[in-house]
Amino acid sequence: MLILASDNDLRRPCGPGGGNMAQLTPHRGTGLNGRSCDPSARRCRGPQQRGGEALDFMCRFLMARVLSLIVFLAGFADAAQAQMAQQAATPTDAPTIDSARELAGKGRLDKAMAQLDELAKQSPERAGVERLRGIILYQQERFPEAIEAFTKAATQDAADSESIEMHGVSLFRMGRTPEAIPFLEKAHSAVESANIDPNYVLALCYADVQRYDDSRRAFAAQFGFEPDSAEAHLLAGRMFLRRELREQAGVEATRALALEPTLPLAHELLGEVALAHGDGATAIKEMELERRFDPMNPDLYDRLGDAYVRKGEYAKAQEALNRAVLLEPSATGPFILLGETFLKLNEPIEALHYLDHAARMDPTNYITHNLLAQAYKATGQVDAANREFQLVVDLQHRNDPKPSEK
Repeated sequence: MLILASDNDLRRPCGPGGGNMAQLTPHRGTGLNGRSCDPSARRCRGPQQRGGEALDFMCRFLMARVLSLIVFLAGFADAAQAQMAQQAATPTDAPTIDSARELAGKGRLDKAMAQLDELAKQSPERAGVERLRGIILYQQERFPEAIEAFTKAATQDAADSESIEMHGVSLFRMGRTPEAIPFLEKAHSAVESANIDPNYVLALCYADVQRYDDSRRAFAAQFGFEPDSAEAHLLAGRMFLRRELREQAGVEATRALALEPTLPLAHELLGEVALAHGDGATAIKEMELERRFDPMNPDLYDRLGDAYVRKGEYAKAQEALNRAVLLEPSATGPFILLGETFLKLNEPIEALHYLDHAARMDPTNYITHNLLAQAYKATGQVDAANREFQLVVDLQHRNDPKPSEK
């Protein structure tokens, strides 16, 4: 333990009585008890006093070291604070392609575009910026601007197959099918960010320009079928009917049956083609043939019932539609057709039962509400009928552009 000498100890005069130093000796010499006295310093340097001076020196030395350490630590803290302030002044949220992609994935498209604008100012522009810009513009259905972005992205990187693919898809969405085909043929990579399969879009483009064989091959590639197999022909026929290419749909279904006569769904497709042409008799024939190969298909009985309704054979229609409901009770089609069947049979109360059930399953189907209005009218419920008729009008025009507010 360090003990510092007090000021009184340092000022205490020599001698036993503690009297004035001048009274003891007028010059430097030997004092009482063998002590050496120095009148000018007014202190005695005996053995005990020299030990006190050593302790005093050590304490002052340690204090100086402590003060130096405090100054050093203060300077270090100031430097650390300055560095932190500099880091705070430097933006830590500088935009990156990953942050822009994350914003776009969360639906914050405007903020993502703002970050892409900042990234585009860099020279050279980072790869992927224009591609992501194009995908955002595509999602916003701003197709001309999306095409401009995809063109720039492909110019920056000729191997950017995704941008090339999306360029073609954007052209297809604009109805410029012939122009879209070369871009779609170049790239064969799925665009996950836009959930687009290139084979599907390319197949639709081929179908629109009547390149049916190429379309079939593209559809087959999407499903992993051999391009000239019965399955490929049946698949192409189904897709062609969806595009309202009825004649070619029938051709493909016939080819599928020629390759595999017992192929399920082929006769059903021919029956649907016949229904689309208004040929109820042929439709019924094909549907009945389909029953031999696929007797548990609820869609088959739905379409067979539809064919019987159109032909006016309501009892057979009711039988087929009841089977459809039993096999698939969650489908609205058979309930709607049953309601129509009972209206034709002048049984509006029974029709209301099925139509009301269909309306609760799908409140947005205007055909259901139209039939409901007829059933209510037939039972004398005029207010309910008028309400349903008004609902039909509202549903048919729900997507019409609203007039601008004045």
